[in-house]
Amino acid sequence: MDMQVNGLLAAMSEDLKRLTRDRGIERPIMIGIHTGGAWIAQRLHDLLNFEEPLGLLDISFYRDDFSRIGVNPRVKPSSLPLSVDDRHIILVDDVLFTGRTIRAALNEIFDYGRPASVTLAALIERDGRELPIEARVVGHRLKLASHQHVKLGGPDPLNLRIVDTRSRGNMTS
Repeated sequence: MDMQVNGLLAAMSEDLKRLTRDRGIERPIMIGIHTGGAWIAQRLHDLLNFEEPLGLLDISFYRDDFSRIGVNPRVKPSSLPLSVDDRHIILVDDVLFTGRTIRAALNEIFDYGRPASVTLAALIERDGRELPIEARVVGHRLKLASHQHVKLGGPDPLNLRIVDTRSRGNMTS
C-alpha cells in the first residue's frame, strides 16, 4: 500500500476548511486521540493555522474492554487546554474501525463539558464498524480482510502500512 500521508492530510485540511466555513464555525477546538490521532491532529492543526491550542485525549480508562485488557502501561495524560462547553470540536483519530475508540473519546469529552458539536476526522476509515459512528472528514477509505490491520508510524515521518496478523512480522505495503 503506497499512500502519501502528506497528500491525505492536505486534502483533509481542505475538507475541514470547507466544512467549518459552510457551517459558520469560527475558532474550533481540535482534539487528537493518543497516539496516532494526536500525530494527525498536530499536522492538521498546523496546516489549518488554528488559533486555539491543540487538545489531546488518552481514552485508556474509557475503553469498554478495559477490564479485559487491563491498564495500558503507556497511558498518557489527557490535556484539554480550553473549556469544551458550547464549543465546536474537531475530534481526530488515525484509523476509524469499529467505532469503540471514538465512543470512548466522546465519553471523555463529555466528562469535560457539553460541546456545541463534535466533527470526526479520520486519516483512514476501514470497514468493520460495530457502532453507528461515521467520520465527516476522511483521508482514505479501505476494505481489508479481518486479519489485516492498518498501522501508523510516526510522528516524523508519518507512514502507513497494512499488517497481516496471520504471520507475525509479515506485512504488505
